[in-house]
Amino acid sequence: MEILPAIDLMSGSAVRLTQGEFDSRETYSSDPTEVLKGFIAEGARNLHVVDLDGARYGSPVNFPTIKALAATGAVDIEVGGGIRDEKRIVSYLELGVKRVILGTVAVTDFAFTKEMASKYGAAIAVGADVKEGFVATHGWERLSSERGYDFCVRLRDAGIKTVIYTDVSRDGCMRGANISAYEELKNIAGLDVIASGGVTSLNDIEALAKIGVYGAIIGKALYKNAIKLSEAIALGDGNAH
Repeated sequence: MEILPAIDLMSGSAVRLTQGEFDSRETYSSDPTEVLKGFIAEGARNLHVVDLDGARYGSPVNFPTIKALAATGAVDIEVGGGIRDEKRIVSYLELGVKRVILGTVAVTDFAFTKEMASKYGAAIAVGADVKEGFVATHGWERLSSERGYDFCVRLRDAGIKTVIYTDVSRDGCMRGANISAYEELKNIAGLDVIASGGVTSLNDIEALAKIGVYGAIIGKALYKNAIKLSEAIALGDGNAH
Protein backbone atom coordinates (compact mmCIF):
# COMPACT_ATOMS: atom_id res chain seq x y z
CA MET A 1 0.00 0.00 0.00
CA GLU A 2 1.34 3.40 -0.97
CA ILE A 3 1.69 6.07 1.70
CA LEU A 4 1.14 9.67 0.61
CA PRO A 5 2.13 12.42 3.05
CA ALA A 6 0.06 15.54 2.47
CA ILE A 7 0.85 19.19 2.01
CA ASP A 8 -2.19 21.47 1.95
CA LEU A 9 -1.49 24.96 0.69
CA MET A 10 -2.97 28.34 1.55
CA SER A 11 -1.23 31.56 0.50
CA GLY A 12 1.97 29.63 -0.18
CA SER A 13 2.17 28.06 3.28
CA ALA A 14 1.69 24.45 4.43
CA VAL A 15 -1.47 24.35 6.57
CA ARG A 16 -4.00 21.91 7.99
CA LEU A 17 -7.73 22.37 8.37
CA THR A 18 -10.26 20.57 10.55
CA GLN A 19 -13.28 19.11 8.70
CA GLY A 20 -12.49 21.36 5.77
CA GLU A 21 -13.34 24.54 7.67
CA PHE A 22 -11.18 27.36 6.36
CA ASP A 23 -11.44 29.23 9.65
CA SER A 24 -9.76 26.28 11.38
CA ARG A 25 -6.49 26.86 9.56
CA GLU A 26 -3.28 25.94 11.36
CA THR A 27 -0.07 27.02 9.61
CA TYR A 28 2.83 24.59 9.96
CA SER A 29 5.42 26.02 7.58
CA SER A 30 5.90 29.03 5.34
CA ASP A 31 8.26 26.90 3.19
CA PRO A 32 6.48 23.77 1.89
CA THR A 33 9.60 22.63 0.01
CA GLU A 34 11.34 22.21 3.37
CA VAL A 35 8.38 20.11 4.53
CA LEU A 36 8.80 17.92 1.45
CA LYS A 37 12.53 17.53 2.13
CA GLY A 38 11.63 16.23 5.56
CA PHE A 39 9.24 13.71 4.03
CA ILE A 40 11.88 12.57 1.55
CA ALA A 41 14.35 12.06 4.38
CA GLU A 42 11.79 9.70 5.94
CA GLY A 43 11.59 7.68 2.71
CA ALA A 44 8.60 9.27 0.98
CA ARG A 45 8.03 8.21 -2.63
CA ASN A 46 4.73 10.04 -3.06
CA LEU A 47 3.19 13.39 -2.18
CA HIS A 48 -0.43 14.54 -2.04
CA VAL A 49 -0.83 18.29 -2.57
CA VAL A 50 -4.00 20.35 -2.34
CA ASP A 51 -4.32 23.99 -3.33
CA LEU A 52 -6.97 24.93 -0.78
CA ASP A 53 -7.26 28.45 -2.18
CA GLY A 54 -7.78 26.90 -5.59
CA ALA A 55 -10.49 24.59 -4.27
CA ARG A 56 -12.29 27.50 -2.69
CA TYR A 57 -11.93 30.12 -5.41
CA GLY A 58 -11.33 28.09 -8.58
CA SER A 59 -8.01 29.74 -9.45
CA PRO A 60 -4.47 28.30 -9.18
CA VAL A 61 -3.39 30.53 -6.30
CA ASN A 62 -0.55 28.26 -5.20
CA PHE A 63 0.79 27.26 -8.63
CA PRO A 64 4.28 28.74 -7.99
CA THR A 65 4.60 26.73 -4.77
CA ILE A 66 3.46 23.53 -6.48
CA LYS A 67 5.96 24.20 -9.27
CA ALA A 68 8.73 24.41 -6.65
CA LEU A 69 7.59 21.13 -5.07
CA ALA A 70 7.52 19.39 -8.45
CA ALA A 71 10.97 20.73 -9.29
CA THR A 72 12.51 18.51 -6.60
CA GLY A 73 11.79 15.54 -8.89
CA ALA A 74 12.19 13.21 -5.92
CA VAL A 75 8.60 11.98 -5.45
CA ASP A 76 5.49 11.16 -7.47
CA ILE A 77 3.10 14.08 -6.90
CA GLU A 78 -0.66 14.21 -7.16
CA VAL A 79 -2.30 17.65 -7.10
CA GLY A 80 -5.84 18.78 -6.49
CA GLY A 81 -7.70 21.98 -5.74
CA GLY A 82 -9.53 24.21 -8.20
CA ILE A 83 -8.63 22.21 -11.33
CA ARG A 84 -11.67 22.81 -13.50
CA ASP A 85 -10.45 23.01 -17.10
CA GLU A 86 -8.07 21.21 -19.46
CA LYS A 87 -5.59 24.09 -19.58
CA ARG A 88 -4.92 23.73 -15.86
CA ILE A 89 -4.61 19.95 -16.16
CA VAL A 90 -1.98 20.38 -18.84
CA SER A 91 -0.13 23.05 -16.84
CA TYR A 92 0.30 20.63 -13.93
CA LEU A 93 1.22 17.65 -16.10
CA GLU A 94 3.88 19.81 -17.76
CA LEU A 95 5.42 20.33 -14.31
CA GLY A 96 5.88 16.58 -14.08
CA VAL A 97 2.92 15.94 -11.77
CA LYS A 98 1.90 12.27 -11.92
CA ARG A 99 -1.82 12.65 -11.21
CA VAL A 100 -4.14 15.62 -11.44
CA ILE A 101 -7.13 15.36 -9.12
CA LEU A 102 -10.48 16.69 -10.30
CA GLY A 103 -12.88 17.62 -7.52
CA THR A 104 -15.78 20.02 -7.95
CA VAL A 105 -15.78 19.76 -11.75
CA ALA A 106 -16.16 15.97 -11.53
CA VAL A 107 -19.56 16.61 -9.96
CA THR A 108 -20.65 19.68 -11.90
CA ASP A 109 -19.39 18.55 -15.33
CA PHE A 110 -19.19 14.77 -15.45
CA ALA A 111 -18.93 14.73 -19.25
CA PHE A 112 -15.75 16.80 -19.03
CA THR A 113 -14.33 14.42 -16.42
CA LYS A 114 -15.05 11.42 -18.64
CA GLU A 115 -13.42 13.17 -21.60
CA MET A 116 -10.28 13.98 -19.61
CA ALA A 117 -10.04 10.37 -18.38
CA SER A 118 -10.25 9.19 -21.99
CA LYS A 119 -7.60 11.69 -23.08
CA TYR A 120 -5.09 11.50 -20.22
CA GLY A 121 -5.76 8.05 -18.76
CA ALA A 122 -4.25 7.27 -15.36
CA ALA A 123 -2.99 10.86 -15.02
CA ILE A 124 -6.56 11.88 -14.11
CA ALA A 125 -7.84 11.05 -10.63
CA VAL A 126 -10.97 12.25 -8.86
CA GLY A 127 -11.36 13.41 -5.30
CA ALA A 128 -14.59 12.10 -3.82
CA ASP A 129 -15.01 14.33 -0.77
CA VAL A 130 -17.91 12.90 1.20
CA LYS A 131 -19.81 14.75 3.91
CA GLU A 132 -22.79 13.18 5.69
CA GLY A 133 -22.75 10.47 3.03
CA PHE A 134 -22.98 12.87 0.08
CA VAL A 135 -20.32 14.27 -2.25
CA ALA A 136 -19.19 17.77 -1.27
CA THR A 137 -17.90 20.42 -3.69
CA HIS A 138 -16.37 23.91 -3.76
CA GLY A 139 -13.83 23.33 -1.02
CA TRP A 140 -16.33 21.13 0.87
CA GLU A 141 -18.65 24.09 1.37
CA ARG A 142 -21.54 22.71 -0.74
CA LEU A 143 -23.25 19.31 -0.77
CA SER A 144 -24.41 17.52 -3.91
CA SER A 145 -27.32 15.07 -4.02
CA GLU A 146 -25.17 12.05 -4.92
CA ARG A 147 -23.99 9.44 -2.43
CA GLY A 148 -20.25 8.85 -2.23
CA TYR A 149 -20.30 5.15 -3.09
CA ASP A 150 -22.58 5.64 -6.11
CA PHE A 151 -20.35 8.44 -7.36
CA CYS A 152 -17.30 6.17 -7.17
CA VAL A 153 -19.06 3.47 -9.20
CA ARG A 154 -19.99 6.04 -11.84
CA LEU A 155 -16.40 7.28 -11.96
CA ARG A 156 -15.07 3.75 -12.47
CA ASP A 157 -17.56 3.21 -15.28
CA ALA A 158 -16.41 6.49 -16.87
CA GLY A 159 -12.79 5.30 -17.03
CA ILE A 160 -11.37 6.88 -13.87
CA LYS A 161 -8.64 4.67 -12.46
CA THR A 162 -7.94 6.35 -9.10
CA VAL A 163 -10.27 7.94 -6.54
CA ILE A 164 -9.12 9.80 -3.44
CA TYR A 165 -12.00 9.19 -1.02
CA THR A 166 -12.13 11.64 1.87
CA ASP A 167 -14.54 11.41 4.78
CA VAL A 168 -14.79 15.12 5.53
CA SER A 169 -16.17 14.50 9.02
CA ARG A 170 -12.92 12.74 9.94
CA ASP A 171 -10.48 15.03 8.15
CA GLY A 172 -8.08 16.75 10.51
CA CYS A 173 -9.90 15.42 13.57
CA MET A 174 -7.29 12.86 14.65
CA ARG A 175 -9.97 10.26 15.43
CA GLY A 176 -9.29 7.49 12.96
CA ALA A 177 -10.20 6.62 9.38
CA ASN A 178 -13.69 5.51 8.35
CA ILE A 179 -12.67 1.87 7.88
CA SER A 180 -16.18 0.62 7.06
CA ALA A 181 -16.43 3.04 4.13
CA TYR A 182 -13.25 1.64 2.58
CA GLU A 183 -14.39 -1.94 3.14
CA GLU A 184 -17.45 -1.10 1.03
CA LEU A 185 -15.46 0.75 -1.63
CA LYS A 186 -13.18 -2.24 -2.17
CA ASN A 187 -16.18 -3.94 -3.79
CA ILE A 188 -15.80 -1.62 -6.78
CA ALA A 189 -13.63 -3.74 -9.08
CA GLY A 190 -11.03 -1.93 -11.18
CA LEU A 191 -10.87 1.20 -9.03
CA ASP A 192 -7.78 2.18 -7.03
CA VAL A 193 -8.99 3.80 -3.81
CA ILE A 194 -6.76 6.14 -1.82
CA ALA A 195 -7.99 6.67 1.73
CA SER A 196 -8.00 10.21 3.08
CA GLY A 197 -9.34 11.81 6.23
CA GLY A 198 -8.67 10.85 9.82
CA VAL A 199 -5.68 8.55 9.30
CA THR A 200 -4.29 8.98 12.79
CA SER A 201 -2.29 5.94 13.81
CA LEU A 202 -0.32 2.96 12.55
CA ASN A 203 -3.40 0.90 13.44
CA ASP A 204 -5.31 2.86 10.77
CA ILE A 205 -2.54 2.14 8.26
CA GLU A 206 -2.61 -1.56 9.07
CA ALA A 207 -6.41 -1.77 8.88
CA LEU A 208 -6.48 0.00 5.51
CA ALA A 209 -3.69 -2.20 4.17
CA LYS A 210 -5.59 -5.34 5.20
CA ILE A 211 -8.67 -4.12 3.34
CA GLY A 212 -6.48 -3.72 0.28
CA VAL A 213 -6.89 -0.05 -0.53
CA TYR A 214 -4.32 1.28 -2.97
CA GLY A 215 -3.00 4.04 -0.77
CA ALA A 216 -3.44 6.17 2.34
CA ILE A 217 -2.94 9.91 2.75
CA ILE A 218 -1.53 11.13 6.06
CA GLY A 219 -1.83 14.79 6.96
CA LYS A 220 -2.28 16.24 10.42
CA ALA A 221 -1.05 13.05 12.13
CA LEU A 222 2.40 13.71 10.63
CA TYR A 223 2.41 17.36 11.63
CA LYS A 224 1.30 16.46 15.16
CA ASN A 225 3.93 13.68 15.34
CA ALA A 226 1.25 11.04 15.98
CA ILE A 227 2.66 8.92 13.13
CA LYS A 228 6.28 8.58 12.07
CA LEU A 229 6.28 8.60 8.27
CA SER A 230 9.09 6.06 7.90
CA GLU A 231 7.15 3.58 10.06
CA ALA A 232 3.95 4.12 8.05
CA ILE A 233 5.83 3.53 4.79
CA ALA A 234 7.42 0.35 6.17
CA LEU A 235 3.98 -0.88 7.25
CA GLY A 236 2.49 -0.09 3.86
CA ASP A 237 5.35 -1.85 2.08
CA GLY A 238 4.83 -4.87 4.30
CA ASN A 239 1.24 -5.07 3.11
CA ALA A 240 1.79 -4.65 -0.62
CA HIS A 241 -1.34 -4.98 -2.71
